[in-house]
Amino acid sequence: MVLAVESLNRLLHCWILLISLIFVVNGQFPTTLEGPFKPVTVPVNYSIIGQVTSLPVDDNPPLSPEIEFQPQQISLSLSSDLSSVWVSWITGEYQIGDDIEPLDPQSVASVVQYGVYKSGRNNLAAGSSFIYSQQYPNEDPNNYTSGIIHRVLVTGLDPDSMYEYQCGDPSIPAMSEVHYFRTMPSPPKDYPSRVAVVGGLGLTYNTSTTISHMAANHPDLALLVGDLSFADLYCTNGTLWDFQNSSSPQSPLQETYQPRWDHWGRFMQILTATVPTMVIEGDHEIEKQADDLTFTAYNYRFAFPSDESGSTLYYSFNAGGIHFVMLGAYVPYDKSSDQYKWLERDLFNVNRSVTPWLVAAWHPPWYSTYKDHYREAECMRVEMEELLYKHGVDIVFNGHVNAYERSNRVYNYTLDPCGPVHITVGSGGNEMNLTLEHADEPGNCPDPSNTPDRFMGGFCGFNFTSGPAAGNFCWNEQPEYSAYRESSFGYGILEVKNQTHALWMWYRNQDRYSVGADGIYIVRQPDRCPS
Repeated sequence: MVLAVESLNRLLHCWILLISLIFVVNGQFPTTLEGPFKPVTVPVNYSIIGQVTSLPVDDNPPLSPEIEFQPQQISLSLSSDLSSVWVSWITGEYQIGDDIEPLDPQSVASVVQYGVYKSGRNNLAAGSSFIYSQQYPNEDPNNYTSGIIHRVLVTGLDPDSMYEYQCGDPSIPAMSEVHYFRTMPSPPKDYPSRVAVVGGLGLTYNTSTTISHMAANHPDLALLVGDLSFADLYCTNGTLWDFQNSSSPQSPLQETYQPRWDHWGRFMQILTATVPTMVIEGDHEIEKQADDLTFTAYNYRFAFPSDESGSTLYYSFNAGGIHFVMLGAYVPYDKSSDQYKWLERDLFNVNRSVTPWLVAAWHPPWYSTYKDHYREAECMRVEMEELLYKHGVDIVFNGHVNAYERSNRVYNYTLDPCGPVHITVGSGGNEMNLTLEHADEPGNCPDPSNTPDRFMGGFCGFNFTSGPAAGNFCWNEQPEYSAYRESSFGYGILEVKNQTHALWMWYRNQDRYSVGADGIYIVRQPDRCPS
């Protein structure tokens, strides 16, 4: 049955690629060489705007294990080595309260049995295990301790090959079902066929549609650009914080319901157990603890290729001929910071003959024209944009804003044929509905003093000094650097075709999974734009 489903999925994948090829032959996808494009705003489809409904996880926890210590929340992620993949999962149940006995991480083994597809799972890899706790700052009695988190590095893998695996403890026995994944291809001429990109997922019915559509498009790699479980929007008793009507000064970032992470991990397993998934933190992952610790759940629940950077909040990795740089917007990024110095070294060491494509991702966008979070990350842009531009970053992915937007090639708010294309994909599902208003609409330009990020602070929100918006903080029409914007739930797929051409497609939840709403070929010009 599993093999039949796998064959059917591959057949569907071939049909999708054939449809894409037909579109290309018919010339229906423009290229960035034809830009810059006249700004487009898609009218709001109010039939999809309504109250966001969370999935009923408390009454019927998704994929809850039936056997004690059976693996759950299984996820794959890439390592810094092409021949290795991280496998992570959780066993046992979380506990809430002051008088609890944490599970013993050494009581359950961390083992992965794996092998090349159809050749048997005759290889073994063992790893480590641990737990974490969330201690709330207001002496709340609902302190949280996780189940046992397991992490195993599977090594010696061949590139662009299909593998099958099980994880768990074979001595109990408590092993997972058999899962499958494909390793990344070898650089420089090969690329992952499809890279899915999304942010602002949450755990709603919109999330369910996004992930089911994304899985139907068969990505080889997934990038999640922050705002993952939205656990911080829930109070410690599990109720959704009334962020619209609450008069309480207590920030929801300090009242995070950690079981929401477990529900989210179980739900996401349909994707993460078969598709290597790389994440970067968003503001909803801060989750401040009593002792001022932050990003605890994020740091413990995901595996990162952070050997070189020394941080889980910023790191880089290769996927075939693409070099990805994942940056942290909620950790110091000024030119004297560890992150900036690491980024200088990382970009300097990129060999564009091996990894021609250079893609950066972080959470808050620099070039969003929506009212919410408008120019919120301006200080980060001031510090880092020139460095990324000098090294020829091709594409930037962001989340944070609950909408979709694609820019023309831009640098320092000026149209530039060598600047990157900035793409905001922050409407994967979330818990707060879509962002509808634009900063350039009458009466919507925010007060500059209210725009700095509340966690990082600082102020860089000065008025424009040149161009159509000179002397103002906002444009009075859709800015020329904004090519396409739309308030819909959805995700995107990046298909790198060769060293110079990559197809970007934006998919809306209200459409069929094979129908893209926005598509463009992003074309590199290494002769014109040397790095």
